[in-house]
Amino acid sequence: MEKSMNTSDDFRDKAMIAASSKHRDELLFSYKGILYPSTICYPETFKALESFEARRDDVILAGYPKSGSNWLSQILTDLIAISQKKTPGSESTVNAEEPRLIPFIEMGNLEKYERMTKLPSPRFIATHLRPENLPKSIFKTNAKILLLIRNPKDVATSYYHFSNGLPLLPSYETWEDFFTDFMTKKMAWGCYFEYLSEWNKYADKENIMTITYEEVKENPALSVKNIATFFGIPLTEEQLQLVVERSSFQSMKKNSDKTHGSFGNILFRKGGVSDWKNLFTEDQNEKMDRAFEEHIAGTKLGKKLKYDLYCKA
Repeated sequence: MEKSMNTSDDFRDKAMIAASSKHRDELLFSYKGILYPSTICYPETFKALESFEARRDDVILAGYPKSGSNWLSQILTDLIAISQKKTPGSESTVNAEEPRLIPFIEMGNLEKYERMTKLPSPRFIATHLRPENLPKSIFKTNAKILLLIRNPKDVATSYYHFSNGLPLLPSYETWEDFFTDFMTKKMAWGCYFEYLSEWNKYADKENIMTITYEEVKENPALSVKNIATFFGIPLTEEQLQLVVERSSFQSMKKNSDKTHGSFGNILFRKGGVSDWKNLFTEDQNEKMDRAFEEHIAGTKLGKKLKYDLYCKA
């Protein structure tokens, strides 16, 4: 594959074209028991990922699909720019000779990792992977990880609309069909409740900060400030406000053509909280409530989610 396959724009466009010619059953493949999109993730890439060398100062964002990863990616890349004495959004933050790499470490081909070794620190790395499937070096180096979680009912709702708008993923004729797959572990990147349960084992580590989608919505300025403090990035009040303004849903949606091309219309739909109330039936509510109780209620991450506040009608 040519190098352009590892720059975000070209990679995304080519993956979309490849997906459009695939049968629905060919859009996902299984690796170590978990499903992944076949046009953006590859078995040989996962194998190479095992020997990936993390750096102590890597800035890592971990979050299940549709938990707000693109939103937090905006915040983190702006904070990294500030740490490098650059102004977020200015031309000085972009090296025209170094096309932007796909931030998600599990996406792309093998050549991507060679290019990543040449990137200056701090590198921004995003992932939807469970901790046991990440490179061991991330935990050996004690690199800092921002773990982003979101109430499961809104994750499912957002994932449903995302799947139906994105050719890379199987689409669904009905919400009922999607809900069944979501609850029976047939989603790309696996079961969300198992994802939360696995990450909960790491929740007490000093190098991991957990933040919820909902708390960032409630108080963006405080959240950005806390994230910057966690990664050791000092901010002036002016810089703080700039990051908050640039990462607002309205601002990101407005700039989505520049940042994500046609993909932006799919990514930035509502950006709200409690949209699940427009889809969930009483029976589905009960099923998800039971799953939450079984997998994650009572744990550190379960309490952090404030399930009774955000997931009870």
